[in-house]
Amino acid sequence: MKNTPLINKHKELGAKIVDFAGFNMPIEYSGVSDEHVTVREKVGIFDVSHMGEFWIKGPRAYDLIQKVSANDASKLQPGKAQYTCLPNGQGGIVDDFLVYHYDEQVYMVVVNAANIQKDWDWYNKQNTMGAEIEDASDRMSLLAVQGPYAQATLEKLTDQELAGMKPFRFKVGKLAGADNVIISSTGYTGEHGFELYIQNTDAEKIWDAVLEAGKDYGIKPVGLGARDTLRLEAGLCLYGNDIDENTSPIEAGLSWVVKFKDYKDFIDKDYLWKQKQEGVEKKLVGFVMQERGIPRQHYEIVDSEGRPVGEVTSGTMSPMMKAGIGMGYVPPHLAEPGQEIHIQIRKKQLKAKVVKLPIYKKS
Repeated sequence: MKNTPLINKHKELGAKIVDFAGFNMPIEYSGVSDEHVTVREKVGIFDVSHMGEFWIKGPRAYDLIQKVSANDASKLQPGKAQYTCLPNGQGGIVDDFLVYHYDEQVYMVVVNAANIQKDWDWYNKQNTMGAEIEDASDRMSLLAVQGPYAQATLEKLTDQELAGMKPFRFKVGKLAGADNVIISSTGYTGEHGFELYIQNTDAEKIWDAVLEAGKDYGIKPVGLGARDTLRLEAGLCLYGNDIDENTSPIEAGLSWVVKFKDYKDFIDKDYLWKQKQEGVEKKLVGFVMQERGIPRQHYEIVDSEGRPVGEVTSGTMSPMMKAGIGMGYVPPHLAEPGQEIHIQIRKKQLKAKVVKLPIYKKS
C-alpha cells in the first residue's frame, strides 16, 4: 500500500482512510453529503496525488501523442490541456487521460491511479518513434481546489492571473511560496476550480496554505466519496465503471474526443469511424430515478416489459437533487432524453428517466 505525502494531514483531520488503487486514500472527513454540498456552494480541497503523471519529451513527443490519443493534439498550444482516451486496438479503452502541452516538444499526460503501470506499458509499447518517456508519478502531488470560491481562495496565494482562465488552460508559477506549480482548470466536479501539480516536498505546505486561505469561504477537505458523487452529478465517466477495455468511446458518448482528421492516424481509427457511421448497439446515458430508490453499479436496467436491456455503471443518491441518479448502457432506442427505463432494485423494477448530461444542472 502506498501513501500520498499528505497521509498524516488526513489522519490529523480525522479522515476515514480506505484502500483505493493501491493507495491509502481519504474517502471522507465530515461526511460525503456535507463535503459534496461544500464544493457545490463554497470550496473544497481534494488530495488526488494517487493519479499518475508521465512526461513525453523530444522531437517525436507529438507523434507519440497523436498515435495513442483519440483526440487531436495539433489543437494544443503550450498552456492548453485536452481530455482524451487511449484506444486499445480492439475497440475498447486502455484509459482516459489528460494531456498538457507544457512547452515546445514537452507534454505531460495525467492518467488514472489504477492504470499507471498499464498505461506506462502501453506508451512504451507504442513508442516506435523514439520519444522520451518519463514516469514522474512518485515525485508529484496533485491537489484539486473546486467550488465557487476556488478562485478567490487561490488568488490569495499566487501572483498568477486566474480570473477569466478558460477551461482546459494552465499556467506555471509560484503558489504559496512554491515554485513551478502547474495551475490548471480541467475539473472533475462540474464546478469552477483548479488543479495544482506540485512537488511532493511542497505538498504539506501548500495543503495548509490553501486551507488557511479558504477559511473565509468555508473551505473543507473533501474525500474520494464526494469526488465520485460530484462527478456523477456532472455526468463524467469514471474508468472501471463507465468505461473500460470493453467499451468504445463512441458507445460512451465520447465521440467529441475522437477526431477523424486526414492528417491524423491513431489506434482504432478505422474501427471507431465505422462505429460512428453505422451506429452502436449500446449507448451510455444518464438517468434520474422517478421512484424512491438508489441505483448501484451492476444493477440491471430493464424496459417497460421487464426485459433486461442493460446495466447500471455508476449510481448514487444525489446530495443536490435528493433523488437517485446514475449512468448505464442501454440500446439506442432507449438512449434519448425523456425515455423511460426501469432499474431492478432488489425485487422491484423502479422507474427512471433518461436525461441529457450533466445530470445535475445548476439553476
